[in-house]
Amino acid sequence: MKIFVPLDSAAKALGADAVAEAVAREAAARGLDVQLIRNGSRGMVWLEPLVEIEKDGRRLAYGPVTPEDVPALLDGGFETLGPVERIPFFARQTRLTFARCGLIDPLDLDDYEAHGGLAGLRRAIAMEPGGIVAEVTASGLRGRGGAGFPTGIKWQTVANAAADQKYIVCNADEGDSGTFADRMIMEGDPFTLIEGMAIAGLGVGATRGYVYLRSEYPDAIRVMEAAMKIARQRGLLGPDVLGSGRAFDMQIRKGAGAYVCGEETSLLNSLEGKRGTVRAKPPLPALEGFLGKPTVVNNVISLATVPVIFEKGAQAYADFGLGRSRGTVTLQIAGNVARGGLFETAFGMSLGEVVNDIAGGTATGPPVKAVQVGGPLGAYMPVHKFDTPLGYEDFDAAGGLIGHAGLVVFDDSADMLQMARFAMEFCAVESCGKCTPCRIGAVRGVETIDRIAAGDASAIPLLTDLCETMKDGSLCALGGFTPYPVMSALTQFPDDFATQKEAAE
Repeated sequence: MKIFVPLDSAAKALGADAVAEAVAREAAARGLDVQLIRNGSRGMVWLEPLVEIEKDGRRLAYGPVTPEDVPALLDGGFETLGPVERIPFFARQTRLTFARCGLIDPLDLDDYEAHGGLAGLRRAIAMEPGGIVAEVTASGLRGRGGAGFPTGIKWQTVANAAADQKYIVCNADEGDSGTFADRMIMEGDPFTLIEGMAIAGLGVGATRGYVYLRSEYPDAIRVMEAAMKIARQRGLLGPDVLGSGRAFDMQIRKGAGAYVCGEETSLLNSLEGKRGTVRAKPPLPALEGFLGKPTVVNNVISLATVPVIFEKGAQAYADFGLGRSRGTVTLQIAGNVARGGLFETAFGMSLGEVVNDIAGGTATGPPVKAVQVGGPLGAYMPVHKFDTPLGYEDFDAAGGLIGHAGLVVFDDSADMLQMARFAMEFCAVESCGKCTPCRIGAVRGVETIDRIAAGDASAIPLLTDLCETMKDGSLCALGGFTPYPVMSALTQFPDDFATQKEAAE
């Protein structure tokens, strides 16, 4: 009998470690032959700790499970949810990047390979570097960290650059509110990130890689470091990657919690041991990045998706999606929702379908008022825009951005003026201070919103003008995107601003 208990941080926060200890203790007391496997999460957080039992080739799910439930679980008296694949939330997904997450033992390379792992890297090894880059370009993969920039173009730029050393840098500084996909994949399927980085290295001629991983993710750091050690022992990393004669190795570098270091040039400065401030562009990191050398900087999900593209083929991946948004989007559903968690689906599903159908509306009962898509710099999408399809261009046309695909749902008790104020305050606190529009503009923004809250209607045009200045003049997305939540709150929920003014009068 195999019993799977997640080691994912969310599951652990909900008691998974205590459940695992209870399973081991009860099995030993009963003399049962049980193999306890700490897998990743399947992504259904409201069911965590989600325990799976595999017996006679049949794997069934149970959850949420407490330590007190374990005797009944082993007796067969705890009602099963059936196979995970039949749970409606899971069954409606298109799992490509997260196909193995929660299914396998994260640190069992043989298990990884038995479920399709390394097939992509082996195919890439048999290709010329130019063919590797062309395959990524043909897939239509775009940066999943927020910008949505075509991955193939970035790789091609680095490949074409002449240098004695090139680097692959994975941006794992996942700092947006309501996002956890990077953490989930690193904790639940770390070899797919290692494989993706190795393929990137082979494609652009880079022999060194770094994962810039936030220190707030100790479990991800532990799993990734253990996975890299195994990868070196098995020849997946090192001077001769899988017998190819080509080298690639990588290291973990821990960030110190600065939100702005999620921006690629700030990240590179921090990686070099400097203060995490934004660099002016040009030069682009693809030409002068880490230590002044050509550098690919990609998000975790972007790089973890690369093995899928090489395993299944670029066209198979590009067949999913909408318009120029190809493949799948890994939605992270949070806030006041009945069913929060990770939902991977092809681009094209409407926002309303995700919030009302997949997530089940609010957990507490009041109607949904707004959904912030794309982290603290994302726009607040009102209910009348719920027909917007999940696609980069579609969201841009609706005044929003997909970003890292985090969705935070708010009910009708949310005060949108205060949410706008929070966005400005967040920017003021997290600004690196390099440029005036962000450093000064965000502070003035908080003051201006406070004037509006006090009843000064003349401050509304000033706030609009300030947002335009920040959007057009900031060096990076921190100052440049802060106007999205502020202006969407102001324009889509004007009554919240009017109510504050009238209350003051």
